[in-house]
Amino acid sequence: MSLRSVFLLAANDQGKDDVNSAAQNAPQRAMLTTLRQRREFLRLASQGRKVAMPGLVLQAAPTLAQKKTGLQPSGQHNTPQQNAPQIRVGFTASKKVGNAVARNRAKRRLRALAADIIGRHGQKGTDYVLIARAQTNERKLADLQKDLCMALSKLSLWRDE
Repeated sequence: MSLRSVFLLAANDQGKDDVNSAAQNAPQRAMLTTLRQRREFLRLASQGRKVAMPGLVLQAAPTLAQKKTGLQPSGQHNTPQQNAPQIRVGFTASKKVGNAVARNRAKRRLRALAADIIGRHGQKGTDYVLIARAQTNERKLADLQKDLCMALSKLSLWRDE
């Protein structure tokens, strides 16, 4: 059950004012950026730490420091917001997961988990890769959430806020 579901259930019982105050006290989601280049995935595979859970594999490593001066590839100068630490996440599913439909479904499920859990509890300035396993599509979403939470805590990357 997601945090939003808990807030909605509370709204039905106690009124909307409680939901607004509870939402303000909830941890804010960080903006997630997607890893897209093969070299980023390879860097995490070689330099990062990894934890295998029944429904997924989590790899994590600190984000490489960006240059604080100079031009971006697009020709624009860096802004303070671009230099702020981000959470970057990549998703992958091999053919062991199944055909293309099964792999895409597994990646969609992992994206939903990352937006919910890593967005709220992941360490800023860290890159993550979520790798789908054969059981990713068969496991309940609640079990996948537990897997990701346990993996973050095993890597000592769980952030309470």
